[in-house]
Amino acid sequence: MLSYQFAKAGLSFVVIDDALPSASSRVAAGMINPVTGRRIVKTWMIDRLLPFAYDTYTEIGNELQIKAIEETPVIDFFPTKQMQTAFLERVSDIPEYLHESEGNKEYEKCFRFHYGYGIIRPVYTVNSRQLLPAWRDRLNAKGQLIESRFRPELLEFTPAGLQYESIHASKIIYCNGNVGSDYSWFRNLPFAENKGQALIIEIEGLPAGNIYAKGLKMLPLGDSHFWVGSSYEWDFTEVGPTIDFREKTMLQLNDWLKIPYKLVDHVAALRPATLERRPFVGFHPHEPRIGILNGMGTKGFSLAPFFAKQFTTHIIDGDPIDQAADIQRFKKALARQVG
Repeated sequence: MLSYQFAKAGLSFVVIDDALPSASSRVAAGMINPVTGRRIVKTWMIDRLLPFAYDTYTEIGNELQIKAIEETPVIDFFPTKQMQTAFLERVSDIPEYLHESEGNKEYEKCFRFHYGYGIIRPVYTVNSRQLLPAWRDRLNAKGQLIESRFRPELLEFTPAGLQYESIHASKIIYCNGNVGSDYSWFRNLPFAENKGQALIIEIEGLPAGNIYAKGLKMLPLGDSHFWVGSSYEWDFTEVGPTIDFREKTMLQLNDWLKIPYKLVDHVAALRPATLERRPFVGFHPHEPRIGILNGMGTKGFSLAPFFAKQFTTHIIDGDPIDQAADIQRFKKALARQVG
């Protein structure tokens, strides 16, 4: 997203990236959901983020000649009577996103549910499986991508700015996900790694135009494939897929689905979450040549377009970054590292 905004603005840049297969952007479902939690509340800034994200992904998709985003309503099956009551009570409070069921009996052929369902709409799914490699190809074609692991020990400070191997630059911006906390300049930021796991399954006969939810979320990937997850693990000992998650999720699927499915894959990744659930955006308060765009957590597909644009206008015009995201709020903590 940042490189896209830089390209639009005509800035000179290069991206260094090693295409890590387990990066959370490649493993995540790409859902942009306007409501969250058991209390069914709007996600932070969603009224600004949702239209901006839709317009941005549509724009980049048109440029790359792919369908980068599409609307996929959530069919939210209520697991309990209490959740049914809670949802219906919130419909009048958030009518722009929450809707009562339309009485579609087609779902009864595919799912077991006893308390009905509600609809969350609009919800969008980003087609990251096409978007990421397509944009990577674009960067490669323009000579703006170095496909290698970034080595921080090779970064040098010079009177003119920065040097990394043969690259001379005025600034460097870290957009490196969950490993961002490993780099000394930002080690004092309150990162809180969060692990997610998901299954990829194949189901014939399930309508593919929706996201289905009942504890689990099931998102269409095309060709009768669905992404099923995800977990939110704050305390974990291994970063890869676990048998425990697979068995537990398949038990839930067996209880929920009336139609057969086939397990295709099992994936896992670490999200770059933060303790306060707000992004890290801006330049280091004590070293203005070093910046960061990170800490998007579970909301990366909605937050990244907005804050990449905001960061770009900050660089070009000096416009302010939203105070809740600006890393200037950690000026004291980051000063200890410089000292």
